[in-house]
Amino acid sequence: MAGGPCGPLQTVLLAVLFAAVVVAAAEPEQAAPPAERSLVQPMTASNWTLVMEGEWMLKFYAPWCPSCQQTDAEWETFARNGEILQISVGKVDVIQEPGLSGRFFVTTLPAFFHAKDGIFRRYRGPGIFEDLQNYIVEKKWQSVEPLTGWKSPASLTMSGMAGLFSISGKIWHLHNYFTVTLGIPVWCSYVFFVVATLVFGLFMGLVLVVISECFHVPRPRHSSDRSEQNQTSEEAQRAEQLQDAEEEKDDSNEEENKDSLIDEEEEEKEDLGDEDEVEEEEEEDNLAAGVDEERSEANDQGPLREGSVAEEEVGPEKTEGDIPEQPSSADTQMAGDSLRQRKSQHADKGP
Repeated sequence: MAGGPCGPLQTVLLAVLFAAVVVAAAEPEQAAPPAERSLVQPMTASNWTLVMEGEWMLKFYAPWCPSCQQTDAEWETFARNGEILQISVGKVDVIQEPGLSGRFFVTTLPAFFHAKDGIFRRYRGPGIFEDLQNYIVEKKWQSVEPLTGWKSPASLTMSGMAGLFSISGKIWHLHNYFTVTLGIPVWCSYVFFVVATLVFGLFMGLVLVVISECFHVPRPRHSSDRSEQNQTSEEAQRAEQLQDAEEEKDDSNEEENKDSLIDEEEEEKEDLGDEDEVEEEEEEDNLAAGVDEERSEANDQGPLREGSVAEEEVGPEKTEGDIPEQPSSADTQMAGDSLRQRKSQHADKGP
């Protein structure tokens, strides 16, 4: 009897404890202190054009990169002071956005870029807050050569590069899906991509052929025949022109040879004429000397002739043949005629 009333009391106490536990479990847990919101703006292929306006600093990183993880805190501090520095801060995950990494042609991680009104520059300093702040405050970016021309992220070439990087990223994700999720061997994945590349290339070639056939206007046969005739006639004209040119060259060469021969003959004639003149002068000198000698002999024979005349008066028996004849002018005339004949002969030989 004594233990009877204690039993209900214990049950009531147990019920109260159980209800308290249930109520405590049903109460919502105290909310944890809210995490501080990051001021670094994630950039994607859809919103990257925001960096074309104003001043920006971009960081390209990968979650698995240790160097990128070391600069995360400094980058967050730099973003908190963005309002003071009047600059926007963004970041790009190259794993999730391979197209943007190709557009900026990122080859090393982490990579930092400065953008001012659509003009991009590569920041090659350390990713420390103080250096980043001095880079903006002191405007050190003005001494850095900007990315212009085909290197600019907004250019057509970099847009094509972005497309290639995005395709490679999709292929990589597909390869991981085959090998990790489905458990397909790696070599089977490689074979699949090789076959897909060949099939895609053949398909694109077929498409290009069809497009060329659709837009290509066939030429009529008559026009093709005429074009062939025109080509043959042009070739014949060219051949004739070449022959005429060769003939003209031959004629010019013959004329030059003739002129050279005539010049040589004239030179030889001039040389012969000079030699003949020298010989004629020598002959004239010799004839003049002979005439002078004959005249001197005639002068010497003058007294002898007077003696002979006296003898004729004494002895009339002597004939006229015994008297020596005086030199006449006939000899001088003969010598002059001979000289003239020689000159005429040389003149005949000349032409």
